[in-house]
Amino acid sequence: MGLWNTCIVLPAIPFALGFNLNCAFHTMEKNSMRATLTIAVLILSAQLLPAFSGKSVEAEERKSPIDEHRSVPTELYFNGDIVTVNEKQPEVEALAVRGGVILAVGTFEEVKVAAGENPKLYDLQGHTLLPGLIDAHGHITYTNILQFSANIASPPVGPVDDISGLISVLKAHAAESSDADWIVGFGYDDSLIKENRHPTRWELDQVSKTRPIAITHVSGHLMSCNSKALELAGITKDTVDPSGGHIRRALDSQEPNGVLEETAMHRMRFVLPSPDVPTQVSMMEKTLAEYASFGLTTIQDGATGVQSLNTLESAAKQGLLYLDVVAFPHMSVGLNTLKRYPPSDEYDNHYRIGGIKLTLDGSPQGKTAWLTEPYHHPPHGQPSDYKGYATLTEEKAQEFVDYAIGNNVPLLAHANGDAAADQMIRTVKSANAQFGKGDRRPVMIHAQTAREDQIEAMLDEGIIPSYFVAHTYYWGDWHRDSVFGVKRASRISPLRSSADKGLLYTIHNDTPIVPADMMRLLWTAVNRITRSGKVLGESQRATVMEGIRAITIDAAYQFFEEDAK
Repeated sequence: MGLWNTCIVLPAIPFALGFNLNCAFHTMEKNSMRATLTIAVLILSAQLLPAFSGKSVEAEERKSPIDEHRSVPTELYFNGDIVTVNEKQPEVEALAVRGGVILAVGTFEEVKVAAGENPKLYDLQGHTLLPGLIDAHGHITYTNILQFSANIASPPVGPVDDISGLISVLKAHAAESSDADWIVGFGYDDSLIKENRHPTRWELDQVSKTRPIAITHVSGHLMSCNSKALELAGITKDTVDPSGGHIRRALDSQEPNGVLEETAMHRMRFVLPSPDVPTQVSMMEKTLAEYASFGLTTIQDGATGVQSLNTLESAAKQGLLYLDVVAFPHMSVGLNTLKRYPPSDEYDNHYRIGGIKLTLDGSPQGKTAWLTEPYHHPPHGQPSDYKGYATLTEEKAQEFVDYAIGNNVPLLAHANGDAAADQMIRTVKSANAQFGKGDRRPVMIHAQTAREDQIEAMLDEGIIPSYFVAHTYYWGDWHRDSVFGVKRASRISPLRSSADKGLLYTIHNDTPIVPADMMRLLWTAVNRITRSGKVLGESQRATVMEGIRAITIDAAYQFFEEDAK
């Protein structure tokens, strides 16, 4: 986290934003049949010293980097629930910080002695202080670019309830830009709009027939485009589906209906303009402030393209990053390009490359995730035995995994469906057999439908699942009623099974897919309540402390940073 210290206000009401970066507090209450999670949170970001090792203050040697900050006033926090996430010393009476470095934890008297003369006192007044929160998976550069997009999400994130409302938002957005510009939007959700389907090209043509329009599904795995955009991308009735993707067609026709799945979106993205690097850098301050408002101190960019790598490198060189950002270049740049961006253990102005990212399948809410059993209700135009599909062939997946394992490059592999999870486990197992097992910590991103046998296999192969548990709130009803059916939906993001088997896991929001609200994420992991207020998978709930660990110390472990954060 570097040598800095900040306190973050989280919102006074459950689902709002707060942007004050000074010390203050808020209280959040969430109830369920099983647990009440009531947290007043002050989030502290500081470099971690052995104060969290479980030893008393007297036993610790306070040397560099503390010695470098002797002239800096010491801050002493007390009179609250100070959570260390150290199992040997989970809560303490007081904590002292000097120069952004945690100096001491322990009883008030012990910490007061260690703090020295005239520390600045912060009375927590019974509120809770947590370590800085860690984004186990997300996409900060994608979030950044979306400042140019119309917000076409459904409540509580956006205003769209039906396709008519979506068209109105796009028309208003179009009126704010040049007639020569593309019209872009993000976040429409067929599971939440009244029609329960994707808008078609002809409906988007109502916004404009002369300006290209491309809107992205909330999952990021599908998009819908108008006729002009399809024309510019060269997508016609004669265009063949690419490997790992699908062009949806009009009923009883080969004419594209505007909806593109997975790799079929690549042709559109080749012609879709993107803000240049200086523009993206200039937008970063606003994006960082949003992340910081939720208490995040370490952020992931979990599928970074070359332009986004240039953006982050430029922002870091200009000293604009005040949160740690870890980038994982995406497989789409090609293996040769990945090799030109080796990972680093050290931050340079709060930025480093952490490894590489693979995508093995799609999204369950978009019904493109690769399953071993058919979807409960298959998407438009698919047969009853439809199970989704793979993004990569087995050979290509193995090539990427062999590169990562063989060169000790940290690996993230997106695997929502259990068939994709099988592919990751197979390829990692093969690479481990070839190169030997080691402390590599490959991460299965999302792992929505991980089975019990896969949890055991992940333990055997040293794989860490990072669960997208926010799905239980945002799409729990959709998963139960349309995607998986009750039995499979009730065990998405199997946190309890993982904990009971001793498998370390993390949890994430996958921002911008959902907002980076970490307290809502924690509440979701503990309560598993859907939008409609129903419990989904009571037996897979996490405890409050397990949830806190999944966004602090265990997430630090995922990043190989457990000794510093």
